[in-house]
Amino acid sequence: MTIKTFSLGGDLTINRLGFGAMRLARGTFEGPVRDPATGVAVLRRAVELGVNHIDTAGFYGGRDVWANDMIRTALTPYAADLVIATKVGPLLGPSGMPTGQATPDQLRALVEGDLRALGLDRLDLVYLRVGAAHGPGGESIAERFAVLAELREEGLIRHLGVSNVDAAQFAEARAVAPVTAVQNEYLDDLALLGECEAAGIAYVPYFPLGGGHNPLDTTRLDKVAARLGATTPQVALAALLAVSPTVLAIPGTGSVDHLEENLGADDLSLGAEDLAELRG
Repeated sequence: MTIKTFSLGGDLTINRLGFGAMRLARGTFEGPVRDPATGVAVLRRAVELGVNHIDTAGFYGGRDVWANDMIRTALTPYAADLVIATKVGPLLGPSGMPTGQATPDQLRALVEGDLRALGLDRLDLVYLRVGAAHGPGGESIAERFAVLAELREEGLIRHLGVSNVDAAQFAEARAVAPVTAVQNEYLDDLALLGECEAAGIAYVPYFPLGGGHNPLDTTRLDKVAARLGATTPQVALAALLAVSPTVLAIPGTGSVDHLEENLGADDLSLGAEDLAELRG
């Protein structure tokens, strides 16, 4: 049976099936903005259905419609067990894409901006997102991660994470301060996942239902879904959670119906035959 909760940083118990806020304000970074009232409804329904881990970022949105504003509007006063994770580092370019990166001396302002937008005195988890729109690797992150470590010491951040990193960058960050979570593209580095599992660090794949450079191969998923009377996204999420007890899933959507479908994966039980078929 898949364990449904994870101890983040050893002191925050969260449900492994959470919610990603990237699509609340816009379907894509360059797409039209969505009605904030719909985003508020999605967030409130997510919490009603047991979500207590929301992943967001100050750069999710545009044209005065922002995910963090929706989260504050929908969910304050926040439930005591709600964990909000955010990311800093990327800077939006003129097209709305995160094409730039913050320098070390710009990071404090980004963290303080998230605190204000979310209406919080301390952020539960802050990732340093590296590489703008590029893949991981090829640059040092120690100086920037050290800035976040200082903010953690000041009490503005509870736990630190890294996103879009390779093994060398992961090790570099851990030499600076404790790393509680890694958010990389959908299971793109199984060796790094193994390191996280051994250390009790959360591994949080973004694009858990495909997207980016790793669209889902639905051939096996469709077959298992038909056998179980489930949907393909539900099987994909259940299979992701079965990979490792340290994996967290943060599917995102701007639709209440799609949200309810995704969260139905929490009740889906994959047997040994199903998992063997999915893993080929």
